[in-house]
Amino acid sequence: MIQVTRLDNTPMVVNVEMIRSLRATPDTVITFTTNDRMMVKEPVEEISKRILAYQRSIHSGTDHLYADFHAENAA
Repeated sequence: MIQVTRLDNTPMVVNVEMIRSLRATPDTVITFTTNDRMMVKEPVEEISKRILAYQRSIHSGTDHLYADFHAENAA
């Protein structure tokens, strides 16, 4: 989940897994997998950085699972 700011300055937390696309029009439009859209103040680049940071934070502890799986199957 990441926080964004709607055009009326209301903070909103959105589920990263539900984001389909980001578009600058010049305001940023987030399109969700449900085809709902939301306009936010943050630029596309900032939202992209937040998405990457979120994904890294949830996957950072799983690298050992990948290595363990391949070590077991190589033997």
